Amino acid sequence: MGSGAGNFLKVLLRNFDVLAGPVISLVYPLYASVRAIESKSPIDDQQWLTYWVLYSLITLFELTFAKVLEWIPIWPYAKLIVTCWLVLPYFKGAAYVYEHYVRPFYVNPQTVNIWYIPRKKDILGKPDDILAAAEKYIQENGTQEFENLINRADKSRSHGGSYYTMYDETY
Repeated sequence: MGSGAGNFLKVLLRNFDVLAGPVISLVYPLYASVRAIESKSPIDDQQWLTYWVLYSLITLFELTFAKVLEWIPIWPYAKLIVTCWLVLPYFKGAAYVYEHYVRPFYVNPQTVNIWYIPRKKDILGKPDDILAAAEKYIQENGTQEFENLINRADKSRSHGGSYYTMYDETY
């Protein structure tokens, strides 16, 4: 009987990540999320909403790179450690990630115009880029009109308007 208990303990220790992973990453967060929904405090709501977003990202990462992760023997343990950091109230890892990475990204959004693609050269052999376009606009319309255009664009972005609102005043 002693060897049966010893074998069971060996199996338990060898598969600790398989057994502890779902408990730490799903069972406890589900319980804590229900408690957070029932509480009046928005702080725990933020912690658990952020956790579920990060858990989804980790799961998508695992699904995408499953073939590569199979070759990394410490991946299950690394995932378990990261999940513990995100979940356990002592560390509040999910809240940390939210405050230091997610929130600054949404509070101060950096807009990038992905639709502008400069051409290498136009018909005359001159480079067609944003500076050349600005110089051409200034030559055709004058510097005052160019400054007005920039001011209208700044106003439309600060009011949350689309890129087309700056042209509404001229038509």
